[in-house]
Amino acid sequence: METKELKFTATVEKGEVSALFADPGDAKALLVLGHGSGTNMRHSFMQELSDALNGAGIATFRFNYPYSEKGGGGMDGEKVRLATVRAAVETAAEHGDGLPLFAGGHSMSGRMFSMACANAPIEGLRGIVFVAFPLHAGKPNTERAEHLKDVDVPMLFLSGQRDRMADLALLEPVVEALENATLHVVDTADHGFKVLKRRNTDEPVMEELARVAAEWMVK
Repeated sequence: METKELKFTATVEKGEVSALFADPGDAKALLVLGHGSGTNMRHSFMQELSDALNGAGIATFRFNYPYSEKGGGGMDGEKVRLATVRAAVETAAEHGDGLPLFAGGHSMSGRMFSMACANAPIEGLRGIVFVAFPLHAGKPNTERAEHLKDVDVPMLFLSGQRDRMADLALLEPVVEALENATLHVVDTADHGFKVLKRRNTDEPVMEELARVAAEWMVK
């Protein structure tokens, strides 16, 4: 297992941010993995998901945004976040030794990657993995999914059955209407992938997320 701590320029104005590249040594693909809006790349959720992905043969490239690099304060504007995810993919590609390149992340980050792709294709990117796509923040609607029809790479949605930010009654038809999208529902999981004891499988939730994502990336 090889782990590197890196820095890359998010934007000229905001400067450098940190990244963590983890390669299990037998990786079949590389996933650029962004965190949720209220966390950072070292959050326990991100560490556990990265570890599970590494165990499934997927290298990971975790990164911070300028606001999460500094800690505290408000979130960066959308323009900065979109520039950051593009820079993250470019940097990851430089360290990926030619591995098939995918991107995604928990909640906000997954949406940032799809919005970036909808604005303009990201060179070399083979697909997007949404770990809890935040379909709605308040009243359930599908406005945040409008841009997905302009994304030109395959998409995998990993969504919890109890996710209050992605009502399955709304998410399922959104995914079905997209030509290049797949939905995997995680039994009893919420937006942070906490599950209930009555779950229909003994498979740990992080291992399920990693297994499904890995199978999708290397099929």
